[in-house]
Amino acid sequence: MSRRAPVSTLSALGLTREEERLYQRLLPLSGSEVDVVARGLRISPDALSAQIADLSDRGIVRVERGRVHVLSLSAVVSAYVAREADAALRARERLDDIAGAIPFLAAAATRPGPGEVESTQLLDGEVSTGGNPLQLLTKMVEESRGDLLWLRPDAWDLPREEAVAKVVAAAIATGRRSRAIYPVRALQEAPDVLLTRARAGEQIRVVSDLPTRMFVLGSTHAVVPEPLGMADEPRLLVRQGALVEALTMLFELMWERAAPVPDLDFGDARPDLRRFILQQLAAGSKDEQIARALGLSLRTLRRRVADLLIELGVDTRFQAGAEAVRRGWL
Repeated sequence: MSRRAPVSTLSALGLTREEERLYQRLLPLSGSEVDVVARGLRISPDALSAQIADLSDRGIVRVERGRVHVLSLSAVVSAYVAREADAALRARERLDDIAGAIPFLAAAATRPGPGEVESTQLLDGEVSTGGNPLQLLTKMVEESRGDLLWLRPDAWDLPREEAVAKVVAAAIATGRRSRAIYPVRALQEAPDVLLTRARAGEQIRVVSDLPTRMFVLGSTHAVVPEPLGMADEPRLLVRQGALVEALTMLFELMWERAAPVPDLDFGDARPDLRRFILQQLAAGSKDEQIARALGLSLRTLRRRVADLLIELGVDTRFQAGAEAVRRGWL
């Protein structure tokens, strides 16, 4: 049976996707106390012990004197090579998998040789730690132009949330637009936070879940954790135009697939709700499904659909879809 080709260093070593994600979340916290790491992952110390058991068995993570230590990628590969070399006769296939990790390690150090390209320049951005995140965010917003785009999987739990909301409200008051995507659980866990930002003019949509925090500022800046996830730092600040544009495109794709929330539908968000209903009708979704996704009663949803038909001047839902396309609503 053929083996699946590795897609990263750790997958080449046989780690599952879940183990790799856990490793990436643990690595920035290496050397921290167990309680600190547990809080960073938002789990209890007992749950942390259970989750890292497999990585501990592999020698990638160890707990010593109450602190969690995580091997670097290069150290992980070295440890695997040393262990598997001792059992080379019984693990030839496994060593082939480990060898597959080498291209991923080499890629980070690959540079064009003399004469291979005309010129090179550094990417515009940096990975940083420390400082005052709120102060840095405020400065970026105040000294920039353009829309504010947010992926907010857990931001309502941060102590600076109230201050960030004021910064966003001030930006919106100057005519800028702010759009944020939340996981659907935020509707139950942080309704007041969402309502505050919606009343300030932010457009809000929800999806089932979000894998990382992200903030895109106009066409000039983007901020994501390094590696991606829920950590505050290290953080990657990108100013490289193509990368900012790519992250903006990613946000827009997620925005199109996210669902508006009627209770947070203030002013500028209303056209998005209309578009979502039309998209669902065009996709053949049943009224019950659309109502459930929007948190509306079936009667309210049908009244909104009837209002759309009147607004479009048509008699059937099929005609509504065609007319919406003609008008550029879809």
